[in-house]
Amino acid sequence: MFAKIKTFIDTLTGEDEPHFAETDPRLAAAALLVHTISIDGVITEEEKSQLHAVLQTKYELTLEQADELIEDASAADKEAVDLYGFTSVLKRNLSEEERLDILAMIWDMVYADGVVHEFEDNLVWRIAELLGVSSRDRMILKKRAGKLAE
Repeated sequence: MFAKIKTFIDTLTGEDEPHFAETDPRLAAAALLVHTISIDGVITEEEKSQLHAVLQTKYELTLEQADELIEDASAADKEAVDLYGFTSVLKRNLSEEERLDILAMIWDMVYADGVVHEFEDNLVWRIAELLGVSSRDRMILKKRAGKLAE
């Protein structure tokens, strides 16, 4: 309901509407990635570069489209009260294999700055649980991302 009211007000005030719909799995995934790189309180240039590269590669986006997605994802992340809104979109729309790919992308973000913060590790655990990814698969993906980051 609040989203409809906000959209109505944005229409009246002439503010641009988001480029990606709330139900778009790309937006949900990008919002989780944005949340991941910001959870430790510091967003490094390495993390920003990795975020752009991952989104452009995964979704075959131009630089401008990736910028729009990140902008929309950042706004969605700021408005979100929990992770469920994003993970439920992904769980409804993606296969198990695709959800594993999302978790692999999240681990890539965690390792982008070379440091795995305990907040990041806990966040990935919570996201994996909400996506229905097993602890075994989560740890396999973590080890894989760690080896790639070395």
